Parts: sequence; structure tokens; C-alpha cells
Amino acid sequence: MWEFALLLLLIGAIVVVAGPWIMRRRGISGGALEGTLLVTGVSPRPEGVTGPQYVTVTGVINGPTVNEHVVYQRLEADVNDWPTMGQLFPVVYSQKNPDNWRFAPTEGPTMKPGERWGGGA
Repeated sequence: MWEFALLLLLIGAIVVVAGPWIMRRRGISGGALEGTLLVTGVSPRPEGVTGPQYVTVTGVINGPTVNEHVVYQRLEADVNDWPTMGQLFPVVYSQKNPDNWRFAPTEGPTMKPGERWGGGA
């Protein structure tokens, strides 16, 4: 019985010590800031194909702690809704590392890395 209690106490101590460290490493800490992404470069739109294809988007993020921070991301986009240079998108980025960014949630269809650009299935 005492061995079981000691084992539970030891596991609890490990969770208390390692929990915050793991959360920081996974980026769960609440340091996300909102900004905008201005698209400055887009890979060429493929000819003669339909449906989703991969596109590389380059741009600059502007926000409370960054000014024209250059970023890029590879996304899946429908060729009929291909992104263009000059488009603005709301983004959320890490306060500690602005290279860790994603598209901000919106009321309409959301756009995240790996999802289709047009918001479809």
C-alpha cells in the first residue's frame, strides 16, 4: 500500500515540475499577438490542373512587436482561388518567435496551414 502511495506522489511531483516546461516547449503559453500578413510573393499557379495544389506564400507580418517581419509558408490552395501578391490576411503570431504564425480565426471559413485556401473541404 505504501509503495503505491509513494509511486503516486512521485508521479505527481514529476507532473508538477515537467508540466510547465512541456507547455512552454509546445508553445501553449499565452503570448500570441494579432497582426497582418501582406503577401509579397506567391509560387506560380499550375496550368491544366484542378483542385487543391501546394502554394508557397511569402510575405511580411506587421503587428504590435514586429514591423515587416519576413515569413513564408507552404499551404494547400485550390487553383481556382490562388492567392495573389498584395493580399492582406489577419494572422496570429508568437510574441517570442514571429516565425511561428498562423492565419487568424475569422467568423467565416478559416484558413490554416495544410487546409485548402478556399475554405472548402
